[in-house]
Amino acid sequence: MEKEVTKEVQSLVETELRKGASNSRIANLLGMPYEEAVKLIEEIKESFRPDVGDEITFSFRGEKMSGTIEKLLTNSAVVQVNWDESSKKMFDLVEEKTIVNFKDIEEFI
Repeated sequence: MEKEVTKEVQSLVETELRKGASNSRIANLLGMPYEEAVKLIEEIKESFRPDVGDEITFSFRGEKMSGTIEKLLTNSAVVQVNWDESSKKMFDLVEEKTIVNFKDIEEFI
């Protein structure tokens, strides 16, 4: 599988992973044999997993939020909220640090 991963393929796989789609569904969407798709998915998963210190944007109850990852958990991260770049509507609802599921991460800044 020495193929170059296109931005479209990477975006599709990342979107489906965030939704919690199975490997077989992603393979079907890509039109690839299952074994080949699993290798591609694992490769993309590794490049897509956030690291401590990454600045991210995420959504919470439909509002845009921003913050810095302080600790990684299995499928989520502890994020220090950046209130200068986050929705002020959430100020009374969200603590300074919050847990964000990887699937809710919209963008790496």
